[in-house]
Amino acid sequence: MGFEKIDATNVADVGGKGAHLGELSRIDGVRVPDGFCVTTDAFQRIMAEAPSIDAQLDLLSRVEPDDREAIRTLSAEIRRVVEDVAMPDDLVAAISESLTRLGEHASYAVRSSATAEDLPTASFAGQQDSYLNIVGLTEILRHVRRCWASLFTERAVTYRCRNGFDHRKVRMAVVVQQMVFPDAAGMLFTADPVTSDRKTATVEAGWGLGEALVSGLVAGDVYTVRDDQVVTTTVATKERSVQASPGGGVQDTPIEPRRQTQPALTDAQVVRLVRLGRRIEAHFGRPQDIEWCRTGDDFHIVQSRPITTLFPIPTTEDQENHVYVSVGHQQMMTDAMKPLGLSVWQLTTPHPMPEAGGRLFVDVAPVLATNAGRVRLIDTLGRSDPLIRDALRTVVDRGFVRTLPEDEDSGAAPVGDPPAPIETDPAIVTRLIRQSQESVATLRREIEDLSGPALFDFILADIAELKRVRSDPQSLPAIMAGMEASWWLNDHLETWLGEKNAADVLTQSVPHNVTSEMGLALLDVADMVRPHPDVMAFLQRVVDEGREGDGFLDELAGLPGGREARDAIRGYLDEYGMRCAGEIDITRTRWSEHPATLVPTILGNAKNFEPGAGRRRFEQGLQEARQKEQELLTRLRALPDGDEKAEETKRMIDRVRTFAGYREYPKYDMVSRYFIYKQALLREADRLVRSGVLREREDIFFLRFQELREVARTGDADAGLIRERREAFRSYEALTPPRVITSDGEVIVGRYRRDDAPPGALAGLPVSAGTVEGRARVILDMAQADLEEGDILVTAYTDPSWSPLFVAVAGLVTEVGGLMTHGAVIAREYGLPAVVGVEQATRLIRDGQRIRVHGTDGYVEILD
Repeated sequence: MGFEKIDATNVADVGGKGAHLGELSRIDGVRVPDGFCVTTDAFQRIMAEAPSIDAQLDLLSRVEPDDREAIRTLSAEIRRVVEDVAMPDDLVAAISESLTRLGEHASYAVRSSATAEDLPTASFAGQQDSYLNIVGLTEILRHVRRCWASLFTERAVTYRCRNGFDHRKVRMAVVVQQMVFPDAAGMLFTADPVTSDRKTATVEAGWGLGEALVSGLVAGDVYTVRDDQVVTTTVATKERSVQASPGGGVQDTPIEPRRQTQPALTDAQVVRLVRLGRRIEAHFGRPQDIEWCRTGDDFHIVQSRPITTLFPIPTTEDQENHVYVSVGHQQMMTDAMKPLGLSVWQLTTPHPMPEAGGRLFVDVAPVLATNAGRVRLIDTLGRSDPLIRDALRTVVDRGFVRTLPEDEDSGAAPVGDPPAPIETDPAIVTRLIRQSQESVATLRREIEDLSGPALFDFILADIAELKRVRSDPQSLPAIMAGMEASWWLNDHLETWLGEKNAADVLTQSVPHNVTSEMGLALLDVADMVRPHPDVMAFLQRVVDEGREGDGFLDELAGLPGGREARDAIRGYLDEYGMRCAGEIDITRTRWSEHPATLVPTILGNAKNFEPGAGRRRFEQGLQEARQKEQELLTRLRALPDGDEKAEETKRMIDRVRTFAGYREYPKYDMVSRYFIYKQALLREADRLVRSGVLREREDIFFLRFQELREVARTGDADAGLIRERREAFRSYEALTPPRVITSDGEVIVGRYRRDDAPPGALAGLPVSAGTVEGRARVILDMAQADLEEGDILVTAYTDPSWSPLFVAVAGLVTEVGGLMTHGAVIAREYGLPAVVGVEQATRLIRDGQRIRVHGTDGYVEILD
């Protein structure tokens, strides 16, 4: 197929690269060297005529991505077969005819173009091979076969394995394109590849063919452009270039000294190239990574692919500047969420939350636009996450958000006025919890028999009930009272006594903390397992075999002591089984749905603790808190005005112990409701599957709540939309969400501005006082936890579902977190030194290394 016949609909015929070249050749003002594609039909014929490949592909499909030796051996065998295959006469004739049309003695680039390549969700850049300056029919045919074979290079096979692409479903086309022998060549990124800023373009340029830059042979000149102005220029010393060889192919050539430090482009050329790139970007509808070359003053475009590493931006209807703060970093859930999960959370939350990349954000620009709102927002978020505070200060310092006059209203803001204070009365918390429990019991009873549109109407009504419970006039004041009392104690006791983070000990073993109680209750479950060797051995097999579902609980009852163990586990699930990692996403698998998740922790508790450890752990924390209280009050009374200081401090200690535990309850209430909703929606999904509306029950996770409601009403579902959403979700899983991103797409990275940590230490936020040294256990999946006494848990984030592990560790390090997030609260409750917000902790700290956690000062030392 000639380029003139190709557009975006031909990916299956000509692969990603070929389709993009066809599209590029249709854009006014864009010059693309002419050529044609050998289609995937030719590739399929070749594969069908080499039957030995089929058996080798079977073997390849079963190889693990990390088994490099097996991949190397199998891929080499497949390449050898493909390169030696005889081409059909009609294919040879078709290629010969196209070469005659373009110039049979001209030079060509012969380039791989796989169907899984240059896609919006995976670029596959550099995974297959291309060959330059190929002359003559015989050589072009040989290099077409080499391109086919390059679908099975070791790197291409490994990339597909890691990204979930089936080797059989990826097909190869080949682009044959007239060569351009340029003065200069390089890449153009229409968005900054480092900061993701969509309004800043980056150009890299070098002498000769672009292969020198792509291969890393030389560093090129780098230009950044914004608003048609070259903002920065870095001219490299370009000692070598890649040039065409007289006999075909290319060669590495030295550059004469006088040209080595000359810019490869003028500023005017750079701006013109970026304008060309913006035209290409507009055509494809997303930022592009473009390969270009220059002959004289003319630019030729030889490739364009989407930049797949950029985090998406929430869509807006206006041209105003927006500043988005990640909700996931506040909720300790930075994973991508499925559409049903996103929409249910949005229905639950009181504030608008735009989404991008499967994550939710809050636009704080309206608050930053007022002096009072800006101060309050940065202070509030800064207490939770200093990296967000620093990023927002960067945004403000740049003047990205226009500051409104004092008398102008900025509209609704996510940070409102502080709630009115309430008296220190334990009965307030008791009443709030009782009200929540009664409301959840009513929900569970009344939803049981509902289906169809009535079910969705009922859930919407109950979400309104959830908001009513949450907006009780004493609920938020109770939460804020505990937080503010904690801040007051830390600030005043450090000023008066030099005591850092005093509230950390004072809040150990507070009443009504449902999350810490959950961790201690699993110690009680271990007490029911420990005395029975057969039960212990059986549960170990459950872990080793990776058992799914809850069927093992019925088997457990047949063992000596198994009935008691089963009842203890089921009792625990009745109380806490609605929890799981990432629990704010209603679609995530709950402990009740997969109880085996808890088994490693139960076994670890049984091995590492003595009977009654849960009760003793709570009593120990309570005694430490009381002793700390008496010590602090005694020291205060010895100060000037000591009796007054001690009296005020005592009031704040009583206040923090009254309200700190309730901080965890509203989320428990919400997650309890979520699980009830989910069970009802899955029953509805089963009904829709039985009636042929849906293919499988999990399809509902890829529909938004209102879309699913409409499917239940009409009995009609869009299978294509569900399939598209699944693919998008898979691509979102690979993205790392930013804490702060602007409407220009720029990721604003905050920094810890401090110099009190020793060289080489990893800085973070101190959230639970103390210092501990031990073995780092880097754990990303709770079901894979294998902890011993004295270990330090290192993970990406912890939501309440992780708290059962806290009883078994000596310290905590996370990549995400804040002073009042769940992991921090429970670490203080259990007296664990903890540092959170340590960027890339799970990569910089290796599993098994000895580390020292400085929970008072906020840094981690790697000791070996």
